Amino acid sequence: MEKLIKVIESIADLDAQAMAKAKERQDQLTKPQGSLGVLEEISIRLAGITGNPQPQIDKKVIIVMAGDHGVVAEGVSAFPSEVTPQMVANFVAGGAGINVISRHVGAEVRVVDIGVGADIDDPFVVQEKIRPGTANMVKGPAMSRDEAIKSILIGIKVAEAEIRAGANILAIGDMGIGNTTASTAILASLAEFSLEEITGRGTGVDDATLKVKIDAIERALKINQPDKNDSIDVLAKVGGLEIGGLAGVVLGAAKYRVPVVVDGFISGAGALIAAKLAPKSVNYMFASHVSVEPGHQLILREIGITPMLYLNMRLGEGTGAALAINLVDVACKIINEMATFAEAGVAEKDEKELTND
Repeated sequence: MEKLIKVIESIADLDAQAMAKAKERQDQLTKPQGSLGVLEEISIRLAGITGNPQPQIDKKVIIVMAGDHGVVAEGVSAFPSEVTPQMVANFVAGGAGINVISRHVGAEVRVVDIGVGADIDDPFVVQEKIRPGTANMVKGPAMSRDEAIKSILIGIKVAEAEIRAGANILAIGDMGIGNTTASTAILASLAEFSLEEITGRGTGVDDATLKVKIDAIERALKINQPDKNDSIDVLAKVGGLEIGGLAGVVLGAAKYRVPVVVDGFISGAGALIAAKLAPKSVNYMFASHVSVEPGHQLILREIGITPMLYLNMRLGEGTGAALAINLVDVACKIINEMATFAEAGVAEKDEKELTND
């Protein structure tokens, strides 16, 4: 816990001076002030994150945390846990949705086995398994408090390794059958929402299975009594190893003043854990999109970040974050490559106020 506390304490405020300089340059570019909307806001916040008034992105890395969930035994998913290691193999082979989009936007995909139920012997998978999946949270805590802390520290470690290897923007994604159930339980524990309001269909379950899912979450909350004022307790009792890992990536990125793009519902649950642990880490997060999972928009509202895209997506894997990381890259190119009025020899509008005779 001491290591985690040190990371949290090291997260600094945004650089106000760099942001002011970025805003000044944006206002001098050959366009009406504010006309590029969110793209301008992104570049200004990137300046605050990096301390550079003209931030640049050279290496994009999408970190996909993979882990299984014991609660799948309750029949909450349309797919069995065996799909998790199969999809990890698909990521490595380059055949998943995240691979296709990442290739298009020029990002690397890093897959981390933090808690997959099966052994994965592949040199292209980062081996950080804490245990082969969580326990069934309906019958007790999903993991121990020490395991929850360890999952966060692993996320920090992975983020640090990527940043030291040159990454200057990270994105987070997930793989784990049953993780929408855990994410819903986390949201229900940390915020005042009814389960009927926030529980979605995840992998596409039917009405009967949706009721089973809601019932399983309700029983898990009742038996575990997670402490809403202690996000690590919530993570340990009703969360997931990959969700803790995602929280750690966010904290690691914030520690090293690197932006992190948050994907969908499960990544949002990890980001929410990070935000509760270190409120300043929110400054380093960019929300990519709004999932069709009903709890996702509520998670983003709890964190206080606004999504860029509305595409009715619900795949996870980091696919929404991969799309949005491209927009962050574009925002950087605009502030660096677009000419100012002076550079282009274009006359600025007359700012003199009109007066009545």
